Amino acid sequence: MSTTGLKVLVIDDSNTIRRSAEIFLKQGGHDVMLAEDGFDALAKVNDYQPHLIFCDILMPRLDGYQTCAIIKRNAKFASVPVVMLSSKDGVFDKARGRMVGSQDYLTKPFTKDQLLQTVQQFGAAQQQGAI
Repeated sequence: MSTTGLKVLVIDDSNTIRRSAEIFLKQGGHDVMLAEDGFDALAKVNDYQPHLIFCDILMPRLDGYQTCAIIKRNAKFASVPVVMLSSKDGVFDKARGRMVGSQDYLTKPFTKDQLLQTVQQFGAAQQQGAI
């Protein structure tokens, strides 16, 4: 099953990470929307209706855990996979991410292959009617 053409939202306060993710995802044939923090993301989720969300953990104003929890509480987006992004690779961070509803965890800096593999993993499930 092809997973090209998925709508992916990348939430990160680092311009470098956002731009890297955008380039990698577009090279993979995906439609990309960027948000620089949780508040920005919440405004865009409803309009953009992404198939997959990558969310940084450490952000100003609204952190990744809070952002993920708010997205997951909305019945319309509860089934959209959220993958947490963090420079920390701790067990506690992964567990806390799962508690707020994230499906996976990607450690920064990530490679193009890691990012696209994650999109393929969750994108296939989305296209098979998991939504």
